[in-house]
Amino acid sequence: MNILYDNPKEVGADRIVNGIAAYEKYGGPLIVVDIGTAITFDVINKKGDYLGGVIAPGIRISSDALFMRTAKLPKVEILKPDRVIGKNTVSSIQSGMVYGYIGMIDFIIEKIVEESGLELKDFNIVGTGGFSQLITNESKYVEKMDSLLTLEGLRIIYERNK
Repeated sequence: MNILYDNPKEVGADRIVNGIAAYEKYGGPLIVVDIGTAITFDVINKKGDYLGGVIAPGIRISSDALFMRTAKLPKVEILKPDRVIGKNTVSSIQSGMVYGYIGMIDFIIEKIVEESGLELKDFNIVGTGGFSQLITNESKYVEKMDSLLTLEGLRIIYERNK
């Protein structure tokens, strides 16, 4: 995979591994959204080149910061609440975390597509990572959820190099 980043050494190995696996499984162009400790978006073109991406704080990091940096907000389990409008502090925080991240993910996908000059229908959009199930089920754009993407990428790289 050609890494078309200003400094290719800056790209995390996990992002490259995910890009290789997603490209092999789904083809390009594609966007891989890894919803874990950080939320990363990796953009791969039709030829399989890594174009770059986006990095944002993950849901758990943001939730922990909210709990540790405010005087009265409790630490809460990150779950999808029944409603967007919370009726108590816990459900309000859960709503902000879950629906806020869904909105961020969908908006960033829209901007990536806009900058690419392509159309949304041209992209395969794949979610992976620890919180991917929670978020991708609600996303307007993430079509596939692949929780084993990183492991499959490691296998593919191993097979290519043995």
